[in-house]
Amino acid sequence: MYLGRVIGTVVPAVIHEGLEGVPMLWVQPLDKRGEEEDAPIVCADGTRMAGPGELIYWEASREAALALDPWFVPVDHAIIGIVDGVEIVDGVEIVDGVEIVDGVEIADGEDGEEP
Repeated sequence: MYLGRVIGTVVPAVIHEGLEGVPMLWVQPLDKRGEEEDAPIVCADGTRMAGPGELIYWEASREAALALDPWFVPVDHAIIGIVDGVEIVDGVEIVDGVEIVDGVEIADGEDGEEP
């Protein structure tokens, strides 16, 4: 998962089957410290609740297509959720209580330490 901030909305001229009613939002990707990273992207809003100015987390590629209903619609990026808070503890990013290292979610015991 990746962090981003919604900076606007996109109104598509043509809508692919399966994406009817799914908002398209203009998102600025952020690094774990909240600094702008790369160019803005368009994300399909799977939550249907995000709006301009909100901090969100998003997925890309196949995971983005799987995040929407119906599955495998033609999207490259999808908003997965709205972020309540971000904190950095000993170099590990914690977003909504989930540890993330280099963009990969870490489950208990996967980091080589005893749970």
